[in-house]
Amino acid sequence: MAEIKSDHILDAKGMACPMPIVKTKKEMKNIGSGKVLLVEATDPGTKADMKAWAESTGHQYLGFKEDGDTLKHYIRKVSDEEAKGETSFEHIVNNEQLKEKMAIGNATIVDVRESAEYAFGHIPGAKSIPLGELDHRADVLSEDDEIFVVCRTGNRSDLASQKLSEKGYKNVTNVVPGMSEWDGDVEKA
Repeated sequence: MAEIKSDHILDAKGMACPMPIVKTKKEMKNIGSGKVLLVEATDPGTKADMKAWAESTGHQYLGFKEDGDTLKHYIRKVSDEEAKGETSFEHIVNNEQLKEKMAIGNATIVDVRESAEYAFGHIPGAKSIPLGELDHRADVLSEDDEIFVVCRTGNRSDLASQKLSEKGYKNVTNVVPGMSEWDGDVEKA
């Protein structure tokens, strides 16, 4: 797996339970929505604890990597808008409909999640263009392609679909619910 990008790093090495969680909770208050926190810990108990804590607080646990004795946990702070689950872009397909389009072979899939989310698992062949980079990277897409935009739940992809449509892309569709319920093939970066 390639190096995974994070926005903030928390050093919790040498700390025992419950301190890695206590420090993580405090650090999450200091970072912006959508940002990825890397928590470096040496306590093996954090393998279960970090995921359980993130899920109980509504944040997105992306996964962990082992680097020698250090466990590198990646957690994404979820925004209030994502938690509400509201979408407004009119062209929507579900995951099963996307699979049908992929089987035909005429789908351009754009994954607008953060690079760390993409690295831990994405739809094979999907182009990674995080939502925050879409304005200056959209030109890698063809305006004539049939574009399917995916994120974790359909909220960021809703915003991205609107942006692409406003930029003149004619055939844009938001995939709901996206990767949170994707049961098809997955690649890791």
